[in-house]
Order: sequence, then structure tokens, then C-alpha cells
Amino acid sequence: MTRERPIGVFDSGIGGLTVVHALMRALPNERIVYFGDTARLPYGTKSSATIAGYAAQITEFLLKRDVKMLVVACNTMAAVALPVVTGLSPVPVVDVLDAGARAAAGVSRVGRVGVLATLTTVSSGAYERALRIHAPELHVVAKACPLFVPLVEEGWLDHPVTELTAQEYLRPVLAQGVDTLVLGCTHYPLLKPLLTRLVSDTTVLVDSAETTAARVAAVLQAQDLCRPPGDMPPAHEYHVTDVPQRFRAVGALCLGGPLPDVHLVRW
Repeated sequence: MTRERPIGVFDSGIGGLTVVHALMRALPNERIVYFGDTARLPYGTKSSATIAGYAAQITEFLLKRDVKMLVVACNTMAAVALPVVTGLSPVPVVDVLDAGARAAAGVSRVGRVGVLATLTTVSSGAYERALRIHAPELHVVAKACPLFVPLVEEGWLDHPVTELTAQEYLRPVLAQGVDTLVLGCTHYPLLKPLLTRLVSDTTVLVDSAETTAARVAAVLQAQDLCRPPGDMPPAHEYHVTDVPQRFRAVGALCLGGPLPDVHLVRW
């Protein structure tokens, strides 16, 4: 049955597990097949053509796993390669960028939204376009934060170096009076506690993982694709292209507990 099939989630590395964790909380009956392209991380400094090629390859891999939906849990891929994914996919596609933009456009009180993202995502202008679809009058301040991904991958979530880096990235964005801050990379929700300390109490942080999970739930319900409860908890799969030991260690931080077997994919 279609409803019994898993949801395919993919990212450039470990960060997409923040989306998986949010999906597990929002949709505890759903099975998930996760793909992290750890061998080719980071995506945020690569060309659009290269990323599009990677996205096509991963999409085809997950479709062979008989998924009922694809979740692009990588803002960089969503920014520059979403047409490739949707063009290949016969199943619904949800992406973190649109989900985050929808949420941010709805919560900003003063119409000034900051976006923290990778260099490629910022250069693409994708967040500005997506935000203005939902709120044309918004003033958007986008800031590339290239050091955040390697710091998260290193597990330095609350390290003095990470805090100093975040202060440097935040300073020019906050100076423009934003009241909403989009964490525009799936690695960044892992820095949410640190970032929360560095912004004012009135600044809303839009968590791309939580907004994506909410969007996935809405699409599944609308298309009658929700998996019914079963006697056994759903079995999830995790696939990576390199270093499964490190993936398992840092992934445990994302999921709040140990990962089961992680499968190494050789192209």
C-alpha cells in the first residue's frame, strides 16, 4: 500500500537529521529513509551545476527505495536544484527552503527578516524570492555563514569558537533591525540554543527542521498518505557516502539518541 511506503529525506551530510528528528516527533508512525552525502560535503561552496548532478543521483537512489514522498532537507539543493528533483520525482516533494520561507513570512511583525545560510544559497537569492512570494513587502537581509557547517560537523555546538563566529555573522544582520531570523541550513538548528542567547528576546528564530515537518504532515494528510499506527515502531534507514562512524556520533546529537545501523553507499 502507498501509505505504508517510507518518506525519503536527503541532505548534504548530517544536518538533515534535524529534519528527521522533527519528522519523528510530528509523525511517529512514518518510516524514514535518510540519505546523507557525507563524502561530498559541503555543498554550500560548490557550483549549481555540480549540486544539480548530485541531487539527481540521490533522487534516483531514494526513488529506488520505493518512497512515497521526497523531502529535500538541504537548503542549498532546494535553492539551486529543486527543478531537477521535481522533474525526476513521481511522488510529492517538500523542501526546507519553501517551508522556512512560509513560516518566516507569517511571523515577522516589522517586515524585516534575516536569513542565515550557505554561500550558494545566499548567492542564489532563493530565500528572497520565496519570502516575497508569501509577503511581497518584506525586507530581507541574507548572510552567508560558511563556517557553521564544519563547526556543527565537528560537534562544536556550544564552543567558544562557534560563539565568536556566530557573533560576527549576526552583527550586520541584527544591525538592520530584523525581528525574524531564518536558520536557512539544516545544520543550523543544532546551533539554536547558542543563537538564542545571542539575539534579543523579541527575535523569532525560524527552525527549518520544524517548519519542514509541519509542511510534510500537511501534504501527507491532504493526499491521504499518512501511515496508520502499527503494533511495532517504524524501522528507519540511514545511508551515507562516507565516514559512517562520525555520522553515527554526531547524528546522535541530532536525534537525541543512538542511531541504528548506518549503511555506506558506494556510487
